[in-house]
Amino acid sequence: MNNGTKNEKALINISVKTFIQVTLLLVILMAAAIIMTYIVPKGSFGTLPDGSTDYASYTVRNDIGGIPLPKGIFAPLLVFTSADGLSLIMLSLFLLVISASFQVMNDAGGVRALIGSLSERFRDRAGLLIIVISFTFMCFGAFLGLFEEMLTMLPIVCALCVLTGFDSFTGFLISIVSCGFGFASAITNPFTVLLASGIIGVNPMHHIWYRIIIFAVMYLLLLGFIFLYIRKLHKDPASGLTAEHDRKLKESASLHDPAGQPAPKRTRITYAVFLLAALALIIISSALPSLRGYTVVILLAYFLFFGLAAGMISTGSPRTVFSSFAKGFTGALPTLVFICMAASIRYIFDEGSIMPTIVHRINGLARERSIYAVALIVYLIVLVLEFFISSSTAKAIFIMGILSVADIGLSKSMSVLIYTFADGYTNIVFPTSPVLLIALSMIEVDYLKWVKKSLPLFIVNFVLVLSFIFLGIAVNY
Repeated sequence: MNNGTKNEKALINISVKTFIQVTLLLVILMAAAIIMTYIVPKGSFGTLPDGSTDYASYTVRNDIGGIPLPKGIFAPLLVFTSADGLSLIMLSLFLLVISASFQVMNDAGGVRALIGSLSERFRDRAGLLIIVISFTFMCFGAFLGLFEEMLTMLPIVCALCVLTGFDSFTGFLISIVSCGFGFASAITNPFTVLLASGIIGVNPMHHIWYRIIIFAVMYLLLLGFIFLYIRKLHKDPASGLTAEHDRKLKESASLHDPAGQPAPKRTRITYAVFLLAALALIIISSALPSLRGYTVVILLAYFLFFGLAAGMISTGSPRTVFSSFAKGFTGALPTLVFICMAASIRYIFDEGSIMPTIVHRINGLARERSIYAVALIVYLIVLVLEFFISSSTAKAIFIMGILSVADIGLSKSMSVLIYTFADGYTNIVFPTSPVLLIALSMIEVDYLKWVKKSLPLFIVNFVLVLSFIFLGIAVNY
């Protein structure tokens, strides 16, 4: 084991340039949100006898002004006092603990122990490895609705890709982006398909064949994009987005032991069990309705206690383990700024009382238009709301509650499909997605570089999404 961990950088190591760029972008978005609360008319919804929101009852509120400037400025702090505060705290703690646990795994030689044998085994079948991993992560998103939990696997997949001749950006594509594509090309995603179907009152298994076709087409699209990137990378290694990050990764304790000795068998077995148990925990807690809402909490506790335990079993040195844990914990702290600022935009809209007005106008926009125009309008509206409301559960309750009472001519199954499309792909595009910002920071890629690189992919994706919506209407989906 390498004892020089104090001089090594943390796994999540955000450059000053990246931090400034993302922070400035989010500041601009916050300022725009504050200004909108002074321009957009205010409104509120009514309340049903059971205490739930009556989306059919809308009242103009001329007595409400824009959000007070101090409240808007301090929204990144005040958001913790809102209804979303608890989930935001848990997401923040989840990130810090995951980062710290993987830092311990890295410094204890666990990454090197597991990746070494896999890289040798797939060195001559690297293309198959890419296909299998990407498909697996897409299934995690499509069937189980996993996304932020997959941040736990990103360092492992990136290290594997680097050792098999690719780069960390390839690892990002076959893990986080693949999972995001699966989340949007949902088949039984409990946070979109199942929840939205339950709210609007339709059997989620109705016409499931159409969603399976969509999943297959989107998988092939993403796979094509991945292999085009890999082909260009092999022709010109300098074209990769993570060359400097990969160089540091290769030189670190993550992949190489300074003495050139293989990692101890104890380390390999310990971390193999540790990660397999984590994966099983993710699947079980996501599949069981009684545990689904506590997945992040369960994983947080698991990685906190068993992450430390695995490190101590591997190294036999509590001092080294706690030092690595602290390094990983503090290394992830800057990403909390991104999370708080992204979440504050939704807070500003809520406190400014303009969200009800936006929602109220959905029926007005859809009135006296063709069914295809209505579908496009609903899709674009959910896209806009997705920019400010990242929580799939919150949006499902919000949007599907409206669509369930709106007379817009779309079938219930089509309403669910449109919502799923608009909710999912934006998780790997919009800068208000905390998971995207965290993942990019872990591989040291600027957000704007990601947008530029992925633009062709999402242009084709957008065309396919509209095609599937219009085709679905044509075949009475």
